[in-house]
Amino acid sequence: MREDFKANPKLSANNYQAYPTTGFPALTPAPEGYEPFFINHYGRHGSRWLIQEKKYTYPLQMLEKGERYGKLTRRGQEVLDVLRQVHEASKGRLGELSDIGAEQHQGIARRMFQNFPQVFKDGAPVVARSTVVIRCILSMQNEVDVLASLNPRLKITTDASQATMYYMNYSDSVARKLRSTMSEKRNECFNKWLNPKGMLKKLFSDQKFARDSIDDARTMMLYLMEVVGNMQSHHQFENVNLYDIFSADDIYSVWRYNNAYWYTNSAETPLTQCRVDYMEANLLRNFIQDADRATTTDDPAPGASLRFGHESVVLPLCCLMGLNGADYQTTDLETLDKYWQTYKIFPMAANIQFIYFRKAGSDDILMLPLLNEREATLPVQTDVAPYYHWSDVRDYFIDKLSRQPIITQPK
Repeated sequence: MREDFKANPKLSANNYQAYPTTGFPALTPAPEGYEPFFINHYGRHGSRWLIQEKKYTYPLQMLEKGERYGKLTRRGQEVLDVLRQVHEASKGRLGELSDIGAEQHQGIARRMFQNFPQVFKDGAPVVARSTVVIRCILSMQNEVDVLASLNPRLKITTDASQATMYYMNYSDSVARKLRSTMSEKRNECFNKWLNPKGMLKKLFSDQKFARDSIDDARTMMLYLMEVVGNMQSHHQFENVNLYDIFSADDIYSVWRYNNAYWYTNSAETPLTQCRVDYMEANLLRNFIQDADRATTTDDPAPGASLRFGHESVVLPLCCLMGLNGADYQTTDLETLDKYWQTYKIFPMAANIQFIYFRKAGSDDILMLPLLNEREATLPVQTDVAPYYHWSDVRDYFIDKLSRQPIITQPK
C-alpha cells in the first residue's frame, strides 16, 4: 500500500479516487464455443463534487485565520488560494456529477460494448435503473446514450423510482444501529493514527499560533485530504497537485483511517456481528432473479440489466458476494490495512459486471465476474477459471443469503 501511494498518491483518496481511463488488461477468452449473451451490473455514479460544504470551508477558514495574522508560509498561502478556487467552483454543485464523472461512464459503456458486442445485438433489451439521486441518474444516462449511439436498434429503457429503492439503495435500520456501535473504535483510530503536526509546519509559519488557532487540526487534515483527493474528479483541477503538504506517513495514515472507517461501516466483520453487508441481500436477490430470467428465456439476446447507485452499495455488495476476498473477517483494525484495501474496490464509477456465456447444445451457463472491468474471483470452486459455472455461483449466493446472521440487538 505505501509503495502504491508513493507511485500514485491519488490512490489514497479512498472513495474519491477517480476511475481509471486506461490500463485495462485483456480479458481471458471464453472456453471454446461459449459466447456472451447477458450482463448483470451494478455501478457507482461517476466522479462528483464533495457532498458536505464544511469539507471545503473548514480547511479554508483555518487557513484564512493564518492569513489574517500573517502566519502562513508561502506554500500555505498558495494552498489557500487554490482552496478558494475549488470552493467557488463547488457552489451550487455539492454532490453533483462532475465533467470527468460523465466521461467515466461514457468510457465504461464503450468498453462494455466493444468487449461483449454479442450482448448488444439489434433489438436486445437494455434495462437501466438508477437510484433517485441526480448524479446516479446522469451516470446512467451517460452510459445508455453511448450504447444507443453504438447501436440505435437496442431497446433501452431507463428508470429512477422509489419503487426500486428497496434493492437499489436499501435503508437498513439494523445496519445503521450496528454501525453506530463502531463510533468509539473509529474515534480511537482517528486520534491514534492521524498526526497533523507535519502538515501544520508546511502551512503555518508560527506553530504556536497554529496550535492555539486551529480548532481541530486532525479534522482539518482529514477534510483537506478529501478536498485534495477529490480534485482529480474535475478537469479544472486534475493537474493541481497539493499532495506535497502531506508526508508519506500523513497520506498513509489518513487512508488507513478511512479504510478502517469503511470496513466497520460496510464489511462482513465480527465487529458488527457479520451482518452489515447483508443490507444488500435484496440487491443480490435481484441479481439472481434477473439472471434467472436471462438464462431461461428463449430470447436469443437477453441484453443487459444495468443498475446505477453508490459506493455505499457497491462495497457491502462486494463483501456479501465475497468478490476478490472482500468478505475478509477480522476484529483487528491495527492489521486490517495489510489484508483489506478500499482503493482496490470502489473508486468513482466503480462497477460490478457479471458476464454470462452459453454454448449451443449445452445447458451449462458460464459467468465471468468483473470488478472495475478486471477479472475478479469469488469464493466458489471452478474448473474453468477465471470463469465460473453460474449454477455453482447461484447455489453459493442462495446459501449465503440463507445464512443471514440473527444478531444480538445493538444498544
